Amino acid sequence: MAGSLRDIPPLRSLPVTLDAVRYNRVRLALRRLSNPLHLELPRGIDMFLGGSSWLCLLGAHELPLVEWAEFAAAGRGLNDPVPCIMHLYHVQAGLISGQSLESMDVLLEARLAALRR
Repeated sequence: MAGSLRDIPPLRSLPVTLDAVRYNRVRLALRRLSNPLHLELPRGIDMFLGGSSWLCLLGAHELPLVEWAEFAAAGRGLNDPVPCIMHLYHVQAGLISGQSLESMDVLLEARLAALRR
């Protein structure tokens, strides 16, 4: 899907800043769990995490919803927020982006905690 995603122009692209804890949790999960990493979020949303982008798709149809990419993490401190670009592919993407990130946090924390046991 990632290759064909480049053929679909986003409706809108916005500069955003990700919290350091969230970004670091994803990087840790990619190292300890798998890279890329697939998460099944509520509402039939599939999230694919990789080193260069985080992508949410509407599961059954594989329609792109939102993507976080172009992470500017080089040279930052561990506690510094990470600027990136959020590409919105669906009219409701802005509404679900926050919920998707929160669901991602919960799932990743649970999976990482299971590794520590």
